[in-house]
Amino acid sequence: MTIVKQMELRSNIKKYFDLAFGGEAVIVPRKENKNVVILSEREYKELEKARNNMAYLAMLDESDRQLKEGRVVVKTMEELEAMAAE
Repeated sequence: MTIVKQMELRSNIKKYFDLAFGGEAVIVPRKENKNVVILSEREYKELEKARNNMAYLAMLDESDRQLKEGRVVVKTMEELEAMAAE
């Protein structure tokens, strides 16, 4: 992780973009703690994937809990087909 001031980033933006592309996070501190982190697209996509996986696992946990509590709806194939046709 590298911390760099805004002026230094502006002066040497290629250097810091290259660091981020190489896997190193670059943090740019700003006033009122509104800091910015520069990551490679690859790392950003990995973070997004992890976040989406966590949300999906939470949904599965909730579904499992509802199933164990007996909160289920039973439909026949005909009812499902009718719902799909609507």
